[in-house]
Amino acid sequence: MTKTGLITGEDGLERCFWHGNLEEYRRYHDEEWGRPVADDRRLFEKICLEGFQSGLSWLTILRKREGFRAAFSGFDIDAVAAFGEADVARCLADAGIVRHRGKIVSTINNARRAQEMRAEFGSLARYFWRHEPVAAERPAVLTYESLVANPTTAASIRVSKDLKRRGWTFVGPTTVYAFMQAMGLVNDHIEGCVCRPEVERLRGLFVRP
Repeated sequence: MTKTGLITGEDGLERCFWHGNLEEYRRYHDEEWGRPVADDRRLFEKICLEGFQSGLSWLTILRKREGFRAAFSGFDIDAVAAFGEADVARCLADAGIVRHRGKIVSTINNARRAQEMRAEFGSLARYFWRHEPVAAERPAVLTYESLVANPTTAASIRVSKDLKRRGWTFVGPTTVYAFMQAMGLVNDHIEGCVCRPEVERLRGLFVRP
């Protein structure tokens, strides 16, 4: 990696540094990260998995993602909201996920809070996209320095506070910002990354909920 924060892949293309040219991580970078999402199940899955990531690497979670999907009913909000103590015990015994009781209980709690949010706003997507940062809150040029210097933003702090007020858990500002980056509420592909123009194009075409 150079001071630009870009690394060159085997295909000769430059990308953001953080995937380290590991194939599955690079594929996530190329095909998912930063592309705008309006599907409630995917949004719920991501905010939960970001909570599970706390204290761990995203690669650890990514490699267990299918296990998480199996354990949490594909992150169907209503199904997870109906989980009880037997489901908590089942998840704690599941080596395919991160077996952290607090985070498992948090996921069930957050599903119930998501039901409330869906009733109020019509969808999770409508709630989250109303918090998309305005241009004035974004750097004019997304550089490596600006990316690593700001693990939280004014927008992620606002959303974190509001989610906590609504009873959500494991939704600190850093977790929320990682969620916003991944779900396309911001384009944090570094300037010069091969994916940045395509993500910007998709954000331009995206119909906000």
